[in-house]
Amino acid sequence: MGRAFEVRRASKEKRSGKMSKLFPKLLKVITMAAKEGGDDPAMNATLRTAIQNAKAQNVPKDNIEKAIKRASAKDVENYELVNYEGKAPHGVLVYVECATDNTTRTVANVKSYFNKAGGQVVPNGSIEFMFNRKAVFEIEESEGLDIEELEFELIDEGLEEIEQNDEGHITIYGDYTSFGTLQNALEEKKIEVAKSNLHRIPTSPIQLSEEQLEEIEKLLDKIEDDDDIQQVFTNIE
Repeated sequence: MGRAFEVRRASKEKRSGKMSKLFPKLLKVITMAAKEGGDDPAMNATLRTAIQNAKAQNVPKDNIEKAIKRASAKDVENYELVNYEGKAPHGVLVYVECATDNTTRTVANVKSYFNKAGGQVVPNGSIEFMFNRKAVFEIEESEGLDIEELEFELIDEGLEEIEQNDEGHITIYGDYTSFGTLQNALEEKKIEVAKSNLHRIPTSPIQLSEEQLEEIEKLLDKIEDDDDIQQVFTNIE
């Protein structure tokens, strides 16, 4: 797939491996979900998903339980979900999803990252249409699982596509509005989901050279290291 692809994959793996940054972000989502919808995962689908994703990244059970309990604390922060859109060098579009208790701090930081990299934050709505929002579920291949049959059964639940790679990982895609129905269908079929989320997939992905990619990765590292940032999406292929 080329050196640029390997650079991109290696950098993503490096960033996802920063547990000191990743764990607090996952736990923040758990606290937010518990505060908004209750602390019982059986009755709170958003909390179930947050716990599921935390477990997929090996977050300790004790940490998860503490994050849920924290939702009922009097001094718990009131987080706001905000998004920012930016343009980086080489035609790269960046969509940033945040959970913050101080939007003034967050927007100042995000603008600083872009400005120092030679890019800029643009008004919301400027690039959002360049991404399709999708519900994405990752499951593992298991004995007795018939992919073709599963695909047929999930079509009425909002399934758009199923992909399976050589390592047995299976990815299920649907429109973001079908997240709940797909999640319920997989739970009813007792199919264990390793990870699930709402992703933004570029409609017109671009390719970069190795040098360009390394430059952009420095910007993405800065953004993703910020405690207020939850997810970052780009139009890089």
